[in-house]
Amino acid sequence: MTTPDLNKSEFTGKNVLVTGGARGLGFEIARQFARAGATVHLLDLDSELLTRASAQIQAEGGGVFTWQVNVSQRDEVDRAVMAIEARSPIDILVNNAGIARETAFLKIEEKEWREILDVNLTGMFFVAQAVSRAMATRQRGVVINMASKNGLVGEAGYAHYNASKGGVIMLTKTMALELAHLGIRVNAICPGYIETPMSREIDPPEFVRDFVERYIPVDRPGTVEDVAPAFLFVAGQGAAFMTGQVLVLDGGQLAGQKASSTLKQRLGL
Repeated sequence: MTTPDLNKSEFTGKNVLVTGGARGLGFEIARQFARAGATVHLLDLDSELLTRASAQIQAEGGGVFTWQVNVSQRDEVDRAVMAIEARSPIDILVNNAGIARETAFLKIEEKEWREILDVNLTGMFFVAQAVSRAMATRQRGVVINMASKNGLVGEAGYAHYNASKGGVIMLTKTMALELAHLGIRVNAICPGYIETPMSREIDPPEFVRDFVERYIPVDRPGTVEDVAPAFLFVAGQGAAFMTGQVLVLDGGQLAGQKASSTLKQRLGL
């Protein structure tokens, strides 16, 4: 007897828009939705990465469309959402596009500050509003915003990034309050330290080893495979009563101060 694939049946026929979907977390999230039977729409700025991502999902038997868009440009966002909606109504939005820079607070220039906020917060607002307006006409939909552990606690060197992700969390909560009566659920997911192409561009291996040793109780960084399934859960019927919430996936970092090797030995852990 074959065990039924519950995810496959739940997401078959659904249309999922994933911003920043051409690499890293966004790509893995899109890939898992496609494997679960959804048609995925990848929205990204990098045309070459979009081509590669689309080819990989198609090779695995998934349905995929791509859209080259800068989420910080409202006219581009609106045109893309209108085109996607004309093809197939968006059931689920994974609002993931984001960038990061490591710069000391006193050295952040206005241009860099605006770039981070324009993509991570304003871009997220543009996409969320455009998609939610379409969902409102149908009285149903799911929006999942990509926040971060850095939206809940600060981290030196990331004032602009931290501010943007804190804004995403409050945007999420306010959207949830205003859209619930329209049948739209809105939640945020806050990954901790996840190894992605973006993180590898910023952090050398020795930094990662030190960070894990100091802060992460499970003693390893997260992977995109650790995070993506949470998006399918939040989008699914198992989370039908969940809105306005912030789900943290950080390997225990925010639980408190990690026990050092010396303390573990003293406690017999």
